[in-house]
Amino acid sequence: MLKLSEKLRLIVRDESLRKRLLFVLGILAVTRLFAIVPIPGIDTSRLQSLFAGSEFLNLLNVFSGGGLSNLSIVMLGVGPYITASIIMQLLTVMVPKFKALSQEEGEAGRRRFAQYSRLLTVPLAVIQGYTFIKLLQGQNILPPLPINIFLVDILVIVAGSMLLMWLGELITEFGVGNGVSLIIFAGIISRLPTVAGQLIFTFDLAQLPIYLVGLAVTLLVIWGVVVVTEAERPIPITYAKQVRGGRSYSGLSTYLPLRVNQAGVIPIIFALSILLFPQMIFQFLTQSTVAVIADAASFALVLLSNNWFYTSAYFVLVFLFTYFYTAVTFDPDSIATNLQKSGAFVPGVRPGTATSEYISRVLIRLTLVGALFLGVIAILPLILRSLTGIQALAIGGTALLIVVSVVIDLIKKVDAQVSAREY
Repeated sequence: MLKLSEKLRLIVRDESLRKRLLFVLGILAVTRLFAIVPIPGIDTSRLQSLFAGSEFLNLLNVFSGGGLSNLSIVMLGVGPYITASIIMQLLTVMVPKFKALSQEEGEAGRRRFAQYSRLLTVPLAVIQGYTFIKLLQGQNILPPLPINIFLVDILVIVAGSMLLMWLGELITEFGVGNGVSLIIFAGIISRLPTVAGQLIFTFDLAQLPIYLVGLAVTLLVIWGVVVVTEAERPIPITYAKQVRGGRSYSGLSTYLPLRVNQAGVIPIIFALSILLFPQMIFQFLTQSTVAVIADAASFALVLLSNNWFYTSAYFVLVFLFTYFYTAVTFDPDSIATNLQKSGAFVPGVRPGTATSEYISRVLIRLTLVGALFLGVIAILPLILRSLTGIQALAIGGTALLIVVSVVIDLIKKVDAQVSAREY
């Protein structure tokens, strides 16, 4: 293994790797420029108050790279593309054709699968753009717009989202790391000066212990994210002895790694969508002329605004969706079948159905740990805000999870490039 100083020296001296990293930095700089170009006619004070009271909008702002809080031309960010990718992954379970594309038809199938995700991004971006403009008009943040201006705004918003998706794919192809993840990462990091400024301008010496506790919790969360992200449970695998050309080859021993956090950050996104999209619907229904509907919508909004109810429901949904998404994306039956076809088996476990059941039992126990971890990470900002009352100490658990995961992945990709050049 190369030392850190030697790695940095190799990165600087290697022209190809240096160009890749500079390309990534250049694209990220372009995305940040787009994120500060706003659409016209915004009431800034109302916009800030709207974001201060909505966890859902703050999460979407994370995935838009900060563009949503400025109502920029890229206000949707890569959110529609992420949603389309999640929908396509779910379809692989329900539609055999999509499963074959993503898993069985090789590189050509994966390219067609990715193209379907891009095409699905367009209608999702249209729906989200229309919804946000109507929501902002209902909050008097945007004035009523003529139909031609309204359509142009939606066209610009959709084009901005597709542009970010394209730039992300350019980073993946010509740079280092996952482009979409790096765009989200850049948006989160760009908010650090604002958070630091809030802490500085609202600093109160009497609250120094609270700030120190907040710093300790932040470091603890970072450590926990690194540990859980990298943690895996190896299942030993042994290959049966084979006879080839009159010679007997002894069985190889390896292992099947099962990650503790198989689902990543997806369950948090699902939970927030289920919990917070209804708030937008109820907000519209409160203006209904039917008294019963308006009263029911108002009651639902009051219930969802209760901090303890919201926090409890959020935790439960994240926990359940972790199991759901893991079950959707990880198929023990397929793993057991492939092992049996290749002449491999788990020591002490019969091939076939018994192996599938064994892997399922291990996965259920691992997912319990991952689900509890994601649930705590999701509600941690709400708990800190309730206990301290300091907005800046409300650690964006989802944002922190994304940042640490992207940094770990980027380090691995750079290490792979350095190792290839070393050889």
